[in-house]
Amino acid sequence: MAVIDVWMQHPTLRHSNHEMFDSLKRWMGMPAKLEEAIPLELTVAAMDEGAVELGLLAAWYGPEGSLIDNDEVAGFVAEYPDRFRAVAGGDLRRPMDAVRDLRERVEQGFVALRIVPWLWELPPTDRRYYPLLAACIDLDVPFCTQVGHTGPLRGSETGRPIPYIDQVALDFPELRIVCGHIGYPWTTEMIAVADKHPNVYIDTSAYAAHRYPGELVDYLRGRGRHKVLFGTNYPMLTGSQALARLDDLKLDDDVKDDFLAGNARRLFDLD
Repeated sequence: MAVIDVWMQHPTLRHSNHEMFDSLKRWMGMPAKLEEAIPLELTVAAMDEGAVELGLLAAWYGPEGSLIDNDEVAGFVAEYPDRFRAVAGGDLRRPMDAVRDLRERVEQGFVALRIVPWLWELPPTDRRYYPLLAACIDLDVPFCTQVGHTGPLRGSETGRPIPYIDQVALDFPELRIVCGHIGYPWTTEMIAVADKHPNVYIDTSAYAAHRYPGELVDYLRGRGRHKVLFGTNYPMLTGSQALARLDDLKLDDDVKDDFLAGNARRLFDLD
């Protein structure tokens, strides 16, 4: 069965060694500082091990600048065009420059925009997002963002589905919004927002299948079968780690196919 990972990053050294990830490294038993960047071949090998056929690699932009920039992501995709698609980042300090760059990136084949609110300490209702959100509609690409608490050492308030995702969806009903990291501990809020808005979706990145909250599993099995997408948050989790106990969820084959690949193909126009 095909697998598409909608939330990945191939980290640069400046991304891997940023102090905000120290807590995650402790949890994962990783060294405090890496001396060499992870080879792109290792990322592809991890995908092979987990039977992930395609990964959406994202850039990371924050108030300190880029930790993974759009040019670097384009370079990764160019090396393995059959295995990756590119997701753009945007610099909220200069929204119109970011809009112009997004337009160029989509022309180059980038399939979405992703902004991580806790990195900016700005919720997605902040006015600096809105030119980019309007551009996503105009360019017909999804807006990907993070919901729920933060594992890194930053505040979590920006990850509330209500009021932030709810309000963005009200302001931009045409915008396809993909909310990564499930929304825990506000998973019920996240499901309510996805139910309310036709163009709001949830991805499971940063969680292994056996750790999905029960209410999300029930949603995936039932009315939310076209609303939930698979993601890992690689390199935090690999595909094999995230899917090791997928069968415990007792999904039927049609639901599993939509979850692992079908929903992503439709939403990101990957066919």
